[in-house]
Amino acid sequence: MIAEETLVKELKQKDTQAKAFEVLITSYKERLYWHIRRIVLDHDDADDVLQNTFIKVFRNIDKFKGDSKLYSWMYRIGTNEALTFLKTKSRKLGVSSDELIERKANTLEADVYFEGDEIQLQLQQAIARLPEKQKLVFNMKYFEELKYEEISEILGTSVGALKASYHLAVKKIEGFLEIH
Repeated sequence: MIAEETLVKELKQKDTQAKAFEVLITSYKERLYWHIRRIVLDHDDADDVLQNTFIKVFRNIDKFKGDSKLYSWMYRIGTNEALTFLKTKSRKLGVSSDELIERKANTLEADVYFEGDEIQLQLQQAIARLPEKQKLVFNMKYFEELKYEEISEILGTSVGALKASYHLAVKKIEGFLEIH
Protein backbone atom coordinates (compact mmCIF):
# COMPACT_ATOMS: atom_id res chain seq x y z
CA MET A 1 0.00 0.00 0.00
CA ILE A 2 1.11 3.52 -0.81
CA ALA A 3 2.46 5.66 2.07
CA GLU A 4 -0.32 7.69 3.68
CA GLU A 5 1.43 11.07 3.27
CA THR A 6 2.00 10.38 -0.42
CA LEU A 7 -1.61 9.30 -0.91
CA VAL A 8 -2.94 12.45 0.79
CA LYS A 9 -0.64 14.63 -1.33
CA GLU A 10 -1.84 12.90 -4.51
CA LEU A 11 -5.49 13.21 -3.42
CA LYS A 12 -5.05 16.97 -3.07
CA GLN A 13 -3.45 17.46 -6.52
CA LYS A 14 -5.83 17.67 -9.47
CA ASP A 15 -3.59 15.73 -11.89
CA THR A 16 -3.17 12.71 -9.55
CA GLN A 17 -6.49 12.91 -7.69
CA ALA A 18 -8.52 10.39 -9.72
CA LYS A 19 -5.90 7.63 -9.53
CA ALA A 20 -5.20 8.33 -5.84
CA PHE A 21 -8.93 8.17 -5.06
CA GLU A 22 -9.10 4.71 -6.70
CA VAL A 23 -6.23 3.61 -4.45
CA LEU A 24 -8.00 5.10 -1.42
CA ILE A 25 -11.24 3.25 -2.17
CA THR A 26 -9.47 -0.04 -2.85
CA SER A 27 -7.42 0.29 0.35
CA TYR A 28 -10.23 1.23 2.75
CA LYS A 29 -13.52 0.11 1.19
CA GLU A 30 -13.88 -3.21 3.00
CA ARG A 31 -12.84 -1.98 6.46
CA LEU A 32 -15.10 1.05 6.21
CA TYR A 33 -18.00 -1.04 4.87
CA TRP A 34 -17.90 -3.39 7.88
CA HIS A 35 -17.52 -0.49 10.30
CA ILE A 36 -20.60 1.19 8.82
CA ARG A 37 -22.50 -2.10 8.49
CA ARG A 38 -22.12 -2.76 12.20
CA ILE A 39 -23.79 0.59 12.87
CA VAL A 40 -26.66 0.48 10.35
CA LEU A 41 -26.94 -3.38 10.26
CA ASP A 42 -28.45 -3.50 6.75
CA HIS A 43 -26.29 -4.29 3.69
CA ASP A 44 -28.01 -1.89 1.28
CA ASP A 45 -27.98 0.91 3.85
CA ALA A 46 -24.28 0.25 4.52
CA ASP A 47 -23.54 0.50 0.80
CA ASP A 48 -25.38 3.85 0.59
CA VAL A 49 -23.61 5.23 3.65
CA LEU A 50 -20.23 3.99 2.38
CA GLN A 51 -20.81 5.78 -0.91
CA ASN A 52 -21.77 8.98 0.91
CA THR A 53 -18.67 8.63 3.10
CA PHE A 54 -16.34 8.42 0.11
CA ILE A 55 -18.08 11.39 -1.53
CA LYS A 56 -17.54 13.43 1.65
CA VAL A 57 -13.91 12.32 1.86
CA PHE A 58 -13.38 13.34 -1.77
CA ARG A 59 -15.06 16.74 -1.31
CA ASN A 60 -13.24 17.50 1.94
CA ILE A 61 -9.75 16.07 1.38
CA ASP A 62 -8.35 19.61 1.19
CA LYS A 63 -9.54 20.15 4.78
CA PHE A 64 -7.60 17.09 6.01
CA LYS A 65 -4.67 18.54 7.96
CA GLY A 66 -2.90 15.32 8.87
CA ASP A 67 -3.48 15.81 12.62
CA SER A 68 -4.76 12.22 12.73
CA LYS A 69 -4.27 9.19 10.54
CA LEU A 70 -6.21 9.24 7.27
CA TYR A 71 -8.24 6.15 8.20
CA SER A 72 -9.15 7.72 11.58
CA TRP A 73 -10.45 10.77 9.75
CA MET A 74 -12.40 8.58 7.29
CA TYR A 75 -13.79 6.40 10.10
CA ARG A 76 -15.02 9.55 11.85
CA ILE A 77 -16.75 10.65 8.64
CA GLY A 78 -18.20 7.14 8.14
CA THR A 79 -19.41 7.00 11.74
CA ASN A 80 -21.07 10.41 11.48
CA GLU A 81 -22.65 9.52 8.13
CA ALA A 82 -24.02 6.24 9.54
CA LEU A 83 -25.47 7.92 12.64
CA THR A 84 -26.99 10.72 10.53
CA PHE A 85 -28.44 8.11 8.17
CA LEU A 86 -30.09 6.27 11.09
CA LYS A 87 -31.52 9.50 12.52
CA THR A 88 -32.91 10.53 9.11
CA LYS A 89 -34.38 7.10 8.40
CA SER A 90 -35.96 6.81 11.86
CA ARG A 91 -37.46 10.31 11.49
CA LYS A 92 -38.98 9.34 8.13
CA LEU A 93 -40.47 6.20 9.68
CA GLY A 94 -41.69 8.11 12.72
CA VAL A 95 -39.75 5.98 15.21
CA SER A 96 -36.73 6.56 17.47
CA SER A 97 -33.25 5.55 16.29
CA ASP A 98 -33.19 2.90 19.02
CA GLU A 99 -36.50 1.45 17.82
CA LEU A 100 -35.23 1.38 14.23
CA ILE A 101 -32.10 -0.54 15.29
CA GLU A 102 -34.23 -2.89 17.39
CA ARG A 103 -36.37 -3.67 14.33
CA LYS A 104 -33.30 -4.24 12.17
CA ALA A 105 -31.74 -6.51 14.80
CA ASN A 106 -34.91 -8.59 14.85
CA THR A 107 -34.83 -9.04 11.06
CA LEU A 108 -31.14 -10.00 10.82
CA GLU A 109 -31.97 -13.67 10.21
CA ALA A 110 -33.87 -12.74 7.04
CA ASP A 111 -30.93 -10.68 5.71
CA VAL A 112 -29.38 -12.68 2.86
CA TYR A 113 -26.03 -10.99 3.57
CA PHE A 114 -26.02 -12.12 7.21
CA GLU A 115 -23.70 -15.07 7.63
CA GLY A 116 -23.75 -16.56 11.05
CA ASP A 117 -25.12 -19.17 13.36
CA GLU A 118 -27.55 -18.71 16.25
CA ILE A 119 -24.91 -17.40 18.68
CA GLN A 120 -23.67 -14.89 16.08
CA LEU A 121 -27.24 -13.72 15.57
CA GLN A 122 -27.77 -13.32 19.32
CA LEU A 123 -24.48 -11.42 19.62
CA GLN A 124 -25.53 -9.01 16.84
CA GLN A 125 -28.93 -8.52 18.48
CA ALA A 126 -27.26 -7.83 21.83
CA ILE A 127 -24.87 -5.31 20.26
CA ALA A 128 -27.75 -3.58 18.46
CA ARG A 129 -29.42 -2.91 21.80
CA LEU A 130 -26.40 -1.13 23.29
CA PRO A 131 -26.37 2.67 23.63
CA GLU A 132 -24.76 4.32 20.60
CA LYS A 133 -21.34 5.08 22.15
CA GLN A 134 -20.98 1.63 23.72
CA LYS A 135 -21.94 0.00 20.42
CA LEU A 136 -19.32 2.00 18.51
CA VAL A 137 -16.58 1.27 21.05
CA PHE A 138 -17.45 -2.43 21.27
CA ASN A 139 -17.49 -2.88 17.49
CA MET A 140 -14.20 -1.05 16.98
CA LYS A 141 -12.44 -2.90 19.79
CA TYR A 142 -13.94 -6.39 19.38
CA PHE A 143 -14.43 -6.75 15.61
CA GLU A 144 -11.97 -4.27 14.16
CA GLU A 145 -9.35 -4.89 16.87
CA LEU A 146 -8.47 -1.21 17.09
CA LYS A 147 -6.39 0.02 20.01
CA TYR A 148 -8.04 2.38 22.50
CA GLU A 149 -5.71 5.17 21.28
CA GLU A 150 -7.00 4.72 17.71
CA ILE A 151 -10.64 4.68 18.86
CA SER A 152 -9.92 7.81 20.91
CA GLU A 153 -8.65 9.54 17.76
CA ILE A 154 -11.75 8.51 15.79
CA LEU A 155 -14.39 9.31 18.40
CA GLY A 156 -12.64 12.17 20.19
CA THR A 157 -13.11 10.49 23.59
CA SER A 158 -10.53 9.80 26.32
CA VAL A 159 -8.99 6.33 26.56
CA GLY A 160 -10.33 5.96 30.13
CA ALA A 161 -13.90 6.70 29.04
CA LEU A 162 -13.54 4.25 26.15
CA LYS A 163 -12.34 1.48 28.46
CA ALA A 164 -15.32 2.11 30.74
CA SER A 165 -17.72 2.07 27.75
CA TYR A 166 -16.23 -1.19 26.47
CA HIS A 167 -16.45 -2.82 29.90
CA LEU A 168 -20.11 -1.77 30.28
CA ALA A 169 -20.90 -3.01 26.76
CA VAL A 170 -19.36 -6.42 27.50
CA LYS A 171 -21.38 -6.72 30.73
CA LYS A 172 -24.64 -5.81 28.94
CA ILE A 173 -23.93 -8.25 26.10
CA GLU A 174 -23.14 -11.03 28.59
CA GLY A 175 -26.41 -10.25 30.39
CA PHE A 176 -28.39 -10.36 27.15
CA LEU A 177 -26.81 -13.67 26.08
CA GLU A 178 -27.54 -15.28 29.47
CA ILE A 179 -31.24 -14.46 29.07
CA HIS A 180 -31.47 -15.73 25.46
